[in-house]
Amino acid sequence: MTETTETQSKSYAALRARAIESLLIEKGYLTEEAVDVVVQAYEQDIGPLRGAKLVARAWVDPGFRERLLANASEAARELNVGGFVGENVMAVENTQSVHNVVACTLCSCYPWAVLGLPPTWYKSPEYRSRIVREPRAVLAEFGLELADGVEIRVWDSSSDMRYFVLPERPDGTDGLGEEELAALVTRDAMIGTGLPASPA
Repeated sequence: MTETTETQSKSYAALRARAIESLLIEKGYLTEEAVDVVVQAYEQDIGPLRGAKLVARAWVDPGFRERLLANASEAARELNVGGFVGENVMAVENTQSVHNVVACTLCSCYPWAVLGLPPTWYKSPEYRSRIVREPRAVLAEFGLELADGVEIRVWDSSSDMRYFVLPERPDGTDGLGEEELAALVTRDAMIGTGLPASPA
């Protein structure tokens, strides 16, 4: 995905969102304060921090990891993670030989309860079509170069089932606690277009 295309997409989406927001406020359906509360919640609480908490727990607790992979929605409730479009969520696990990546080819289905607001590029027709046809090339554009022997699996989220990736735990993190581990987990790592950060 080129930088120009992504910038244009962000500009259009931002203008469109602002126009809709202004219209709804003008008609009295919502207030600016209400918008601020929702945005803050998704950026600071409901956002990727919740998914990162699930990933960190799975990295340190094998039993929780098994439950997360068997039924992510149920396991997430153990950590009080749930809510908007969080009812039918499946976790898929990255390994040394398999790398998972998530898309929604029909629209932009996304596990908001786990990952927060979807990035603009996730909703773009370019990403949604190309990640299926040429996943290795698209991942390389995100800066993620995978070895030739690594199998790439693309999961197509829908209104019936939304996916997120349980990334591999980074090397050098044996002595870290859950909060420190969660700080390494990025939204892109849970979509599959990136990897967790390395410890400092």
